[in-house]
Amino acid sequence: MADRAVGFIGLGIMGSLQAANLAKAGYELTVYNRTREKADAWAAEHGGTVVDSPREVAERSDVVITMVVDGPQVEAMVDAALEGARDHTLFIDMSTIAPGTARGLAEKLSERGHAFLDAPVTGSSPKAKAGTLVIMVGGAGEDLERARPLLEVMGEKIVHCGEAGQGQAVKVISNTITAINAATLAQGLTVARQAGVDLDALLEAMEGGSADSTMRSLKGRPMIEHDFTPLFKLAHMLKDIRLCLAETRTAGSAFPFAGLAQELYGAGIGRGLGDEDFSAVIRVVEGLNGV
Repeated sequence: MADRAVGFIGLGIMGSLQAANLAKAGYELTVYNRTREKADAWAAEHGGTVVDSPREVAERSDVVITMVVDGPQVEAMVDAALEGARDHTLFIDMSTIAPGTARGLAEKLSERGHAFLDAPVTGSSPKAKAGTLVIMVGGAGEDLERARPLLEVMGEKIVHCGEAGQGQAVKVISNTITAINAATLAQGLTVARQAGVDLDALLEAMEGGSADSTMRSLKGRPMIEHDFTPLFKLAHMLKDIRLCLAETRTAGSAFPFAGLAQELYGAGIGRGLGDEDFSAVIRVVEGLNGV
């Protein structure tokens, strides 16, 4: 198989698990993390080589994967890696960033003779660990085929969304719909609680009907029990909503419910819920209702 030498930049909650699956699959990994101790601990468990800069990652890799916090970090990591990039390096960014930022990176890398895919993921840390993420890919078809063996190690569903930037567009729109669904469920549960409804009966009645959803099955019980153990942080959900609204404006479109979701999740940040699971949006709804 080609492209056995893979660089991975960003070993956070998701990135560390994705990189572990690549190491387990036999890829020769070179890793970099801004906090060196995290990278050393990861390598002690999974193997691979830890280096001190993105440039060194690129010098040792045919494919460079980034999985960091936001667009500015991705741009900084790619710019630094470019200084040491081999010929025809394939850059794959799996962070969630603005579609416009992804398009700009694709153009910059193409001018330097490299390839770029935006490949954001959906699915929380358990799916990252199991290698069952959904990966939304923007970029050329031939570059996706080059990347496919790697992506199939990390995800169970790879969707080619179109040209560069479209993977990010699909991701932020999809996540915003998720955020709206969760906020809607939170409002329904809060009204039901105030009306004296048996919440278990409500969840059971919804199951399998037109009101059912993945949010009901995944977040209904945690919302009722106020178990906000973070699988996907509220702060990260708010970031995706804001990216979606920016793309909405660029497209000259309107997404009113996304604006309402931004208000609710933004209020969650103000209440100190940013590091909790995004299902903690119910705390904001309860506050609005005096619960």
